[in-house]
Amino acid sequence: MSGRNAVIERKSKETSIKISCQLDGIGESNIDTGIGFFDHMLTHLSKYSFIDMNVKATGDTFIDSHHTVEDVAIVLGDAITKAFSDKKGIVRYGSTTIPMDETLVLVSLDLSGRPYLSFNAPFSCDRLGTMETEMIEEFFRALTVRMKMNCHIEVLHGKNNHHIAEGIFKAFGKALDEAKTIDSRITDVLSTKGMFD
Repeated sequence: MSGRNAVIERKSKETSIKISCQLDGIGESNIDTGIGFFDHMLTHLSKYSFIDMNVKATGDTFIDSHHTVEDVAIVLGDAITKAFSDKKGIVRYGSTTIPMDETLVLVSLDLSGRPYLSFNAPFSCDRLGTMETEMIEEFFRALTVRMKMNCHIEVLHGKNNHHIAEGIFKAFGKALDEAKTIDSRITDVLSTKGMFD
């Protein structure tokens, strides 16, 4: 399991990103995207998934946060996918419901090889810090596509926008931790087809 790690770099005219991840970590992170609130959310994702990650990103944040947030999701998805390799032995499914004060968030995912995102979060403000709240859905959309996972995110209750966002990232982290767990009873991949996709 110590080999489940990866480093991915991506440079474009809009962003420059380098991400390293260790799937079997302790949730340590070093995050710097130039978007404070986004850094805060990625720190939660790392902590609750027990994925050690280093994220360094620079981008055209003088325009808005879109390119940086989306491209970080692309690179993070690629890094996690590379670290998984053939996904042999993983539990595959992860699901959790967590409270965050008045907020209650459900996240359920399947590392199936078939990307699909269902996202239902009632944000009532345009931004948190310098990050547009609409970019939270875009982050998970790009991550879902790159990781080829089925991901359902449902905010069951919530009023405070910070709590809603934080609850989503924490719940996603916990669900991902469950799904990436190696189970010794699984000798190949957990699929009657004998493959994901």
